Amino acid sequence: MTDSNEFTDAELFLNRELSQLEFNFRVLAQAEDTSMPLLERLKYLCISCTNLDEFFEIRAATVRTALEYGAPLLPDRMAPSVALELIHKKAGELVEAQYRYWSETMRPALTAAGIRVLTRDQWTVKQKRWLQKYFDNEVSPVLSPLGLDPAHPFPRILNKSLNVVVVLEGKDAFGRKGGMAVVRAPRSLPRIIQLPEEISGGKHDFVFLSAVLTTFVDDLFPGMKVKGAYQFRVTRNSELFVDEEEVENLASALKDELLGRGFRPAVRLEIADNCPKTIVKILLQNFDLKENAVYRINGPVNLNRVIQVYDLVDRPDLKFPRFKSRRAKMDEEFPFATLQESDVLLHHPYESFSSVLDLLQAAANDPDVLAIKQTLYRTGKDSKIIEYLIAAARKGKDVTVVVELRARFDEEANLTLADRLQEAGVQVMYGVVGYKTHAKMMLIVRREGKTLRRYVHLGTGNYHAGTAKAYTDIGLMTSNPEITTDVHGLFQQLSGLAPAMKLKRLMASPFTLHKGLLAKIEREAKHARAGKAGHIIAKMNAINEAGVIRALYDASQAGVKIELIVRGACCLRPGVPGLSDNITVRSVVGRFLEHSRVYWFHNNGTSEIFCSSADWMERNLLRRVETCFPILDPRLAERVFREELANYLDDNQQAWRLDAGGHYERIVPAEGEMPYSAQGALLTKLCG
Repeated sequence: MTDSNEFTDAELFLNRELSQLEFNFRVLAQAEDTSMPLLERLKYLCISCTNLDEFFEIRAATVRTALEYGAPLLPDRMAPSVALELIHKKAGELVEAQYRYWSETMRPALTAAGIRVLTRDQWTVKQKRWLQKYFDNEVSPVLSPLGLDPAHPFPRILNKSLNVVVVLEGKDAFGRKGGMAVVRAPRSLPRIIQLPEEISGGKHDFVFLSAVLTTFVDDLFPGMKVKGAYQFRVTRNSELFVDEEEVENLASALKDELLGRGFRPAVRLEIADNCPKTIVKILLQNFDLKENAVYRINGPVNLNRVIQVYDLVDRPDLKFPRFKSRRAKMDEEFPFATLQESDVLLHHPYESFSSVLDLLQAAANDPDVLAIKQTLYRTGKDSKIIEYLIAAARKGKDVTVVVELRARFDEEANLTLADRLQEAGVQVMYGVVGYKTHAKMMLIVRREGKTLRRYVHLGTGNYHAGTAKAYTDIGLMTSNPEITTDVHGLFQQLSGLAPAMKLKRLMASPFTLHKGLLAKIEREAKHARAGKAGHIIAKMNAINEAGVIRALYDASQAGVKIELIVRGACCLRPGVPGLSDNITVRSVVGRFLEHSRVYWFHNNGTSEIFCSSADWMERNLLRRVETCFPILDPRLAERVFREELANYLDDNQQAWRLDAGGHYERIVPAEGEMPYSAQGALLTKLCG
């Protein structure tokens, strides 16, 4: 048996950043799948673009920071300089594939379906005349073109904003010679413009704002000749840094940091492919970028904005059939009665999030409810959760909410909701210094006769009604005394009123979850070495924690069968002879974003199944507050196993298999095998 210590880190682990890029190729493949409705394919194309934006804002930016500090990347310890070269090469291939698909396949297919996204060379005289008026009346008044000269240095360019660099010839009103100018498109302008049917002749005809800007930009420089106009977009580092141990007020410090987020160091430049090299060089110097960070675009630099067409076009025949989430079998008016009898499992989006809202609303209105405690990571606009928490506080209940201010890209929204909650009398906490609170917990304390009884909701997703319709997640509602006592203790820890404690049923980061997982993996290995069956099945979003991966390698060598369902980045190499022969990794990309985390351990026939807010990532297991909760009811445990694990291992329609080299191959039905979609099966079973 080979010892994993005999392998180098590069041999043991796949690079996290490159693995994340591979995920976006799988998303793009969904767009290319002609069995999908056309507008859904458009949406997948746009998702692959927005995912790439976030990748550069966070992951590529992190690699660049590592390069500046000379720190190797984890877990494979690749040099940041090498990683950046590979990232730009792989991302370049993805961008080329996106735009080729847009121009050669998607746009023609939309046109054939009566949805036209018109390029400049397609505009009729009538359309161009209308667009000219639109530019004069709606666009030009809000533009502030800036000529570049010693008195006007290069302007600050906001992250991911649409801009046009203009090359000018001649003299302006002050006799200044032309050179270069920059036109910035304000956020107030729609990036997709719908042409009136009476003007265009088509009910669903659209034009990119970038095309309008570059066409009529001459009007902004009267008396001068425009020799060229080239759209560009810069992507910047969007990670926020607040030294929590040095600041007295985290909320105030985060507000200050948010003000500068849009102007942090650049990591990528997208520019029209016909832009002269001299102009590109000037932009690179201004943004302090190297040549490999340039992405020349044959099309709109803001391709992801075409997602607006999905909502503007009312064509149900080109979208997924609508479905109605079923409601859990519980008393909607008095859910406590149901939970006194049995646990309730929720499988989103197939089962409605409204059951969680019903529980909280009942708690807010029930005079016997004394206290409500809640963690909030993402909630969405106009959240019923916030409404019910405020109502509870105004009725005199003790309401405590842990708001995670550092939820990426939701920081500003969370600051606002924290203020709203505090104004209503809710006690708001911002979690623990140095640890994001990513756990999903709700605790309700109710007086029943002479005793107090606790009710709990735990979940793998956020308290966000919108994502509950688009993400797959598991929620558990229970009054089990051991689980509710554990959750009570975790809230005490978050408030700073309790030491590290031994939990009865839950595992929690950063104290017991990592150790608990290692112990359960080793237990399977011990069974296998004793000649008994060893088997692990786990589903999650990503895995990169070196300790867990090494433990899985050791278990594989001991004979444990390990089946992983990992949606996104996976740093584990499956199928390496002598190392991971018994490990398989698959990824499922379908209609809904796979978001649930479920871990199952055979345990010599006495199986255990857990759901969690945590992926098997270093940050989740070691630097966040996370929960991992068991499904104790045998009936519900069997259901989670069947729906979230066995079901996905059978998928041969939207599943991909990872090889040892980090490449994914789409799984197709074997000869004589029927096509099977895990998500499709759940829609049929749970939604009818």
